[in-house]
Formats: sequence, structure tokens, C-alpha cells
Amino acid sequence: MASSQYRPAVQIESFKVFCDLAETESFTKAALINNITQSAVSQQITSLERQLKTLLIERSKKKFRLTREGEMLYEHGKQIILTYEGLVHRLQEMRDVISGTIRIAAIYSIGLHDLQPYVKRFLKLHPSVKVHVEYQRANQVYDDVLGNVVDIGLVAYPQKESKLETIALKPEKMVLICAPGHAFTKSKGLKLSQLEGQKFIGFEPDIPTRKAIDRELKEHGIAIKHVMEFDNIETVKRAVEIGAGVSIVPAGTVAQEVSKNTLVAMPFVDIELDRPIGLIHKKSKVLSPAMKQFIASLQVIQPIS
Repeated sequence: MASSQYRPAVQIESFKVFCDLAETESFTKAALINNITQSAVSQQITSLERQLKTLLIERSKKKFRLTREGEMLYEHGKQIILTYEGLVHRLQEMRDVISGTIRIAAIYSIGLHDLQPYVKRFLKLHPSVKVHVEYQRANQVYDDVLGNVVDIGLVAYPQKESKLETIALKPEKMVLICAPGHAFTKSKGLKLSQLEGQKFIGFEPDIPTRKAIDRELKEHGIAIKHVMEFDNIETVKRAVEIGAGVSIVPAGTVAQEVSKNTLVAMPFVDIELDRPIGLIHKKSKVLSPAMKQFIASLQVIQPIS
């Protein structure tokens, strides 16, 4: 005979929604991660509180904050989720199942250009997998990976972060681009010193690629004139095409424009400019067989120490 004190077990999905909410501190992001509405997130949290007979979130505060009970539930609930996901993934590996969804955040230049061929080839080999790619600024990629909004991040000049695993991918060669007819196109070989005093189209100051280019120019004592600054590669290219200035970008991002003769790309003859690329994921992330296969498909070469 059932006890009058019996309460239905908490569903694993509710634990996951709560843990995602605790990590992102956002009902919107928790809904996005779990492919449900914000209302559904609120309903699941309320249901958890009702089942556990305790408040989990301090709703009177403007800033998101867990109660002491909420912090305890997150601590133990996270372990339950990791154990459950690890079990599911191991069962998939035993049955050679490659399926599920991979959520990726990439900076614009990587997501729009380098990543697409890999995704296309991967989906052809594994049609049961769904790959969702978002284009973000670098700081947002890190935030989304740490907040579990995405599974994998792709960034340039990867930063060391104690909670992240960083894997080095093949670096990208950087080239100078200019409009056809620019004086540089008459040069047989371009030297970095020729940029002195040039009108320059750059990325915004907080973008890692911009910081790296600035460091390189400063080390060689070269002063340029920043006339325009943008947050993505596509706008930089359009500005160079109309002759507003020159720029330094990854070679792969301008292959199409070079083939159509709307841009000229020139390597430097006196210096090697390469942009390191890193794949990042949370160290605590339980990688599914699909995620492992996808990472392998990106031709990983070595971990960054």
C-alpha cells in the first residue's frame, strides 16, 4: 500500500533546467539551452519548489540569486546531471551511435568561413546529428561556453581559463588586403614597414585579432591611421573594397573576393603572421560521441598548455 507521505520523484529534465538556470542566471538562456519557452522554465522551477517544499530562487532580489537550499540543490543536482549524461554517452558509444545536437559558438571570421566545410562534411557522414552554429564576438563565445549555452566555442588567440579545456587547431595565415589599383599591388613583395602612415581598416579595439595586430605593429615601430573600426570581418572587407583603406585579415576569409578580383591579398615577405585558433569547452563538460567525432573532424593538432 502506498504511503501517504509518497512524493513523485523529480524528473532529470527538471534538474537540468534548474542547473542551467543557476549557471546562466537567465531564464532566457535556460530556455534556449533546453529548447523550451521561458514560461516552461518558470513552471519547472515552481514545480521543483513545490515538490521539495522549499524556495530555490530569491525572487525579491533584482539580481538573480539562489537561496541556500537552491545552492545545495545545484551542487548535488549538477553531479546527478553529469553522471546521467556520462551514462547516456557511454551507452551510445557501446552501440556506436552518433546522434544528438552540437551547439557551437564561433567568432564571425571562423564561423562564416573556416567552419562551414567541416560542418558540411561532418553532417554528410553523420546525418543523425544536428549542428547549430552561432556567430558571436569573442567575449560572448567564452561566456556562452562557460554558461553551457553552447557545447563548443571557436576563437582566435585563445585565452587561458581555469574552467576551460583549450585545444589548438591549425593556425591561419594573415595577409594584407587592399582594393585593386592600390599602390601596394605594384609591389613584388610587401614589407610590414610599408604600412607606415597608411589608412587602416581595423577590428574594434577589444577584439583579440585587433590586439595582436596592434602589438605586432608597435613592436616594429610602425604607425598607421585607423580610419574605420568594425566588429566583424565582412564589414572590414566591404570597407577595403571601396578603397577606404587597407587591412590585415586571415587569408581564408578573402578567398572568394580575391577570386572575383574585388580584393587583392598580399603576404608579407619579411615576417610570418599567423593567427592561432582554439577550440574551447568546459572541463566539466561530458562530451557526447557526436561532439568527440566533430572535434576530431576539425583536425586537432595539440592541446594548449
